[in-house]
Amino acid sequence: MRTANQKSTHAEACVCAELSDASVIEKAIEAVRKGRMILLYDDDDREGETDLVMPALSMTPADVARMRRDGGGLICVAIHPEAAEMLGLPFISDILRCVSLNGHKPLRTLVEKKGDIPYDSRSSFSLWVNHRNTFTGITDNDRALTINKVGETVQRVLNGEKIDFGRDFRSPGHVALLRAAGGLLSERRGQTELSIQLALMAGISPSMVVCEMLDERTGKALSKEDAKKYSQRCNMPFIAGRDILESISGCR
Repeated sequence: MRTANQKSTHAEACVCAELSDASVIEKAIEAVRKGRMILLYDDDDREGETDLVMPALSMTPADVARMRRDGGGLICVAIHPEAAEMLGLPFISDILRCVSLNGHKPLRTLVEKKGDIPYDSRSSFSLWVNHRNTFTGITDNDRALTINKVGETVQRVLNGEKIDFGRDFRSPGHVALLRAAGGLLSERRGQTELSIQLALMAGISPSMVVCEMLDERTGKALSKEDAKKYSQRCNMPFIAGRDILESISGCR
């Protein structure tokens, strides 16, 4: 039988755990608010991947180098759905589907179909772009410039400015754009939507750079345990998708 003291100790432990979790999400919010990089894990039942995440407006060539060196996955920019709509940025699957119905029949079997992705109903890829002031577009300097300009463009269009996206950007390019689902986390819970929700919680422009962390030893995604070790070693907040979901649900 559990004593009253044991009950109290258990309750205190639960409170401490909740406070600790709350502290972690608050540190992550503060970090992105200051333009810093964090680690974001989606979920055990989804991709099971940790991404390096930071605001597009704060990206530097050194940050690009760190993501490609310590992350190793695709360096992408997640964009708020309203901004994507205003800028005329469609899902690449919709472009391919339209083209396949207008003379390019071989593409019909290529277009992403329901059931193709084991962890979700669809991907969030839009266009791949370079800023027009870049050279090849692939260098750390070029990618940082493209990413910064995407961040600026998202901020400007959400502030009511009319933007001709093609005036400043060209496609194909070396920076993948991700269009967040219209309902954000109520519709999809990928790194795209989680990072955009984090930006909204931090009160910053909703365009976030994400890059998966890979493990060259196993050939798989970096394990959650190793990602946490990296976060401790590099003094970066590590949060999971559930931390964001619980925070916005008012459970804390």
